[in-house]
Amino acid sequence: FNTSFNLIFLLLLKYVFLHMRIFCVQELWNQGAGLLAACFIAIVPGYISRSVAGSFDNEGIAIFALQFTYYLWVKSVKTGSVFWTMCCCLSYFYMVSAWGGYVFIINLIPLHVFVLLLMQRYSKRVYIAYSTFYIVGLILSMQIPFVGFQPIRTSEHMAAAGVFALLQAYAFLQYLRDRLTKQEFQTLFFLGVSLAAGAVFLSVIYLTYTGYIAPWSGRFYSLWDTGYAKIHIPIIASVSEHQPTTWVSFFFDLHILVCTFPAGLWFCIKNINDERVFVALYAISAVYFAGVMVRLMLTLTPVVFVCMLSAIAFSNVFEHYLGDDMKRENPPVEDSSDEDDKRNPGNLYDKAGKVRKHVTEQEKTEEGLGPNIKSIVTMLMLMLLMMFAVHCTWVTSNAYSSPSVVLASYNHDGTRNILDDFREAYFWLRQNTDEHHARVMSWWDYGYQIAGMANRTTLVDNNTWNNSHIALVGKAMSSNETAAYKIMRSLDVDYVLIIFGGVIGYSGDDINKFLWMVRIAEGEHPKDIRESDYFTSQGEFRVDKAGSPTLLNCLMYKMSYYRFGEMQLDFRTPPGFDRTRNAEIGNKDIKFKHLEEAFTSEHWLVRIYKVKAPDNRETLDHKPRVTNIFPKQKYLSKKVVTILFIEFKKKLKLN
Repeated sequence: FNTSFNLIFLLLLKYVFLHMRIFCVQELWNQGAGLLAACFIAIVPGYISRSVAGSFDNEGIAIFALQFTYYLWVKSVKTGSVFWTMCCCLSYFYMVSAWGGYVFIINLIPLHVFVLLLMQRYSKRVYIAYSTFYIVGLILSMQIPFVGFQPIRTSEHMAAAGVFALLQAYAFLQYLRDRLTKQEFQTLFFLGVSLAAGAVFLSVIYLTYTGYIAPWSGRFYSLWDTGYAKIHIPIIASVSEHQPTTWVSFFFDLHILVCTFPAGLWFCIKNINDERVFVALYAISAVYFAGVMVRLMLTLTPVVFVCMLSAIAFSNVFEHYLGDDMKRENPPVEDSSDEDDKRNPGNLYDKAGKVRKHVTEQEKTEEGLGPNIKSIVTMLMLMLLMMFAVHCTWVTSNAYSSPSVVLASYNHDGTRNILDDFREAYFWLRQNTDEHHARVMSWWDYGYQIAGMANRTTLVDNNTWNNSHIALVGKAMSSNETAAYKIMRSLDVDYVLIIFGGVIGYSGDDINKFLWMVRIAEGEHPKDIRESDYFTSQGEFRVDKAGSPTLLNCLMYKMSYYRFGEMQLDFRTPPGFDRTRNAEIGNKDIKFKHLEEAFTSEHWLVRIYKVKAPDNRETLDHKPRVTNIFPKQKYLSKKVVTILFIEFKKKLKLN
């Protein structure tokens, strides 16, 4: 009963989003497509990955705001109502307060208006909708503290301002067209557009040069130049969600929808209007951005694009192949001419004097497609939907239903093994370290988890706003112990936490992330850290005896493989065999001078080291005792002394 009640409660919470989905697709197409879209969004893995129970990320609530804003914008353009536009502004305000991805909205809506102007589909409805949205939405977004004056001082928002100015100029020209002759209007149009374009262009250049308008951030540059982040801002490229999306990821998150949404897009373009222009633009931009970054798959999956367009495609197929059956159930009423035709089948002309069709031709026209073809196509569509539901259920249960801090593996007999090393380590930190003064140094991937689950202060976290601080942590990890100790003492570090997967074969450990630490550190400290020092002469990154001496002596390597050389995991492998790298480590005699092992989890997945306090007295280096303080004296042997003594006695006798 409790399980059923919880399921019903969660469905009721999600009902708002599903019902809004029906309305949104209904505005674009019809009710049947809206119902299918609601079914798709309820189970599609691309959205489940961000909205699963226990997910506290911003995207969980931001996608609803994104979808609702688009729905209200379509409603505003369709009606030209100020009321719907104000509702759209309020939804945009909620989106700005929830997620930084609001920039996608403030660029896509102006693009929609700009394309409508190019297609000569300008109307008062578009003018009222966008003018109200830009002014009110701009003022509301500036009330969010972390946004502030960015809408008027950053390059990401300049496209919206430019389209707003262009729309006002276009509306003014439309006003003058009704009051001037054609020759006067063409002259004024040429001069006005040339002067306005030149003034806007020079103003943007001047404001950007003076620093009033900030340039694009690194993440936006990386959207257009995929190699920019790796060269200039490695911390952006180091995030796994910022890597390009593979085709496997598309199928894994969308399944059959990958193949059906182009058909839905074609139906929209075939029956184009102002609202469907927005869908087409969203399709082009979402596909591109989802291919550039894995993280932006979220913008592609649930919103206007894949689920809606796939629903439109399925809806049209079902209407086409099942429409004849619906007509057959409700046949048209026969008139008197049809009865006469049945009574006089030999008459070649009807009452209107036109040549009557043959009976077989009439039956063929009425029947349309054969019943076998309709049945086969309908069954194929239903089978695809069933396979889609099975795939979504499997992906949700196996890939998106486990928290990231609890790992699961399967034994040879199929039984599941739970690896709870993360929570074990965080519990140890919470119980055995000072709550108010302990500072933990780790890579930024684990900052939020340490702060939330262990309740301890970290140097860097997932916010990644301070690139120089993250680079300093990367420098400490990639330096030798003595140099790293100086950095850790300057940062008042008490504990160092690392992730090591060599025992269980976990590929997401810090050794596999180590090169990103080196690259980020090299960007801020190029004189001290060089990436080439961590590769062999053949350009290989190896952890065995052939590895670089700089790598084998760095702090990250020593903390990962401390006491690991004494462990033999299998009788078929030597001691110190790393299962993740499939190699025997090259440095097994690891000793620490400034660190000591504090905790190692059950499967060696999390290792914590304590930073030793400096000695009260500085230890002096032992030097060899100096024995030549006084000038050297000549010593005689016993034989020489005896000879001298005999000669001395002879001299005495002679005297």
